[in-house]
Amino acid sequence: MSSSTSQSVGRGRKGPLYTNFGFQVLLALVVGLLLGLIARQMGPTDAGPNWLVQTLSTVGSSFVQLLRTIVPVLIFTAIVASIANLRELNNAARLVWQTLLWFAITALIAVLIGIALGLIIQPGLNTAVTDAAARAPSRSGSWLDFLTGLIPSNILGLQASTRVSDGGASTSLNFNVLQILVISIAVGVAALKVGDAAKPFLEFNRSFLKVIHKLLWWIIRLTPIATVGLLGNAVAVYGWDTLAQLGWYAAAIYIGLAIVLLIVYPTLLSVHGLNPIRYFQGAWPAIQFAFVSRSSVGTMPITERVTEKNLGVPREYASFAVPLGSTTKMDGCASIYPAISAIFVAQFFGIQLGLQEYLLIVFVAVIGSAATAGLTGATVMLTLTLSTLGLPLEGVGLLLAIDPILDMGRTAVNVAGQALVPTIVAKRQGILDQGVYDTVEHIEVLDTAPAPAAAQ
Repeated sequence: MSSSTSQSVGRGRKGPLYTNFGFQVLLALVVGLLLGLIARQMGPTDAGPNWLVQTLSTVGSSFVQLLRTIVPVLIFTAIVASIANLRELNNAARLVWQTLLWFAITALIAVLIGIALGLIIQPGLNTAVTDAAARAPSRSGSWLDFLTGLIPSNILGLQASTRVSDGGASTSLNFNVLQILVISIAVGVAALKVGDAAKPFLEFNRSFLKVIHKLLWWIIRLTPIATVGLLGNAVAVYGWDTLAQLGWYAAAIYIGLAIVLLIVYPTLLSVHGLNPIRYFQGAWPAIQFAFVSRSSVGTMPITERVTEKNLGVPREYASFAVPLGSTTKMDGCASIYPAISAIFVAQFFGIQLGLQEYLLIVFVAVIGSAATAGLTGATVMLTLTLSTLGLPLEGVGLLLAIDPILDMGRTAVNVAGQALVPTIVAKRQGILDQGVYDTVEHIEVLDTAPAPAAAQ
C-alpha cells in the first residue's frame, strides 16, 4: 500500500468515540484522579501504603519500566538511521546548524520568561514549605560530571550502581542517554565514511528500528491504563496539601509553560507564515502522550511521525532533528523549570542574586540542556544550575514533593518544541510541504495504529 493510500484510509476511518485514543486517555485521567482521591482517603495501613496505592503505583511504574527497557536501543537505531538519511538532503550541513541555532533561540526565550516570572511572582517568598523539607538530592549534576559523562564507559552506554541496605547489597544497571547519543553519532558518521561496505549494516539498522517502533507502539497502546496508575498514584501520594504548600511555585512553572506553549510558539509560527492552529492539530498526539508518559525519548516515534505526516517536514530531516531534540531540546525541563526553581531556592534561603547570576542561569539553560537527557525528571539540570550559581543543593528537597505533577507539563512543552523547531527550519529552508501542513484533517497517529514504518 502506498503512503498516500494509507493516509487516505487513515483519514477516512471513523469509529465509536470510545475507540478514540485521545478519548481513552482523557477518560483515564478522570478515573486516575478519582481513584487517587479514594486511595488517599483510605489512608495507610500498619504495614504501609494501602492496597489501592500499591496497585496504582505498580501499574504506573510498570509502564515506565517498559519504556526504560526499549529506550536505549531506540535512541541508537534512530540516531544512526537519521544520520544515514542526511545523505539524501543536499543542504544537510545547513539544516544541522539551523536546527541547533533554533534550539538555542527557543531555549533563550524560555529561560528569560522563567526568570521574569520568578522575579514577578517571587515563589520562594510566598510558600508554606518549611526548612524541614530541605535535603540534598541523591544525585546531582556538575559541569565536570556532564563533560566526563560524554565519554562512553562501554559500547552499550550502561552504568552499574550498587545499593547497600540492611538486607544486603543489590546491583542494578542503568543507561546513560548522553553516552548512547555520542556512540550513536560516532557509529552513524563512521558508517557513512565506510561507504558501500556499511550498506548491509545500515539496512539492518533501518529494519531493526522498524521492529523497535512496532514494539514501542504496543507499549503506547497501554497508555490509558498507565495514565490511571501514574496520575492516581501522584494524587494519592502527594495530595492537595503538598501542592498547596508550593502553590505559587507550581503556578509560576505552569504559567511559564503556558506562555511558551500558547504565546511564544504560536508567535514564531505566525512570523514564519504558518497557522498555529494547524500546528497544534498536527502535533497534539505527541504533546498528549508526552504529558502522560513524562518521557521525551519515549514519545520520540510519535513526535517524528506527526512532524512528518501532519506538519509536512521531509522524512529525511525529521528523522534527524526529532531524535536529536528528544535528547537535547528541553524548553520545559532545561529552561523554565531551572530558572524559576533557582530563583525560588535563592529567595527561600535569603540569597541575593545579581546580574552575573542571572546571566549564568541563561548560560546553563542554553548550553547545558543536554544534561537533562533521560527518561523522566530534571533533577540533574536543576542541581547543575544550583551548583553553578553556588546555591544550596538542599533546596532541591523543597521542590521534589510535587515534581511528578510539574514534570507532566514540562515534558509536554519539551515535545512541542521538538516538533516546532524542525517545522520552522523546514519552512525557512523551503523544504516544508505546505499542503500537508495546511491539511485540516490530519492523520490521527494513535488511532490509525500503524507503526512509523508501516506507512512508508
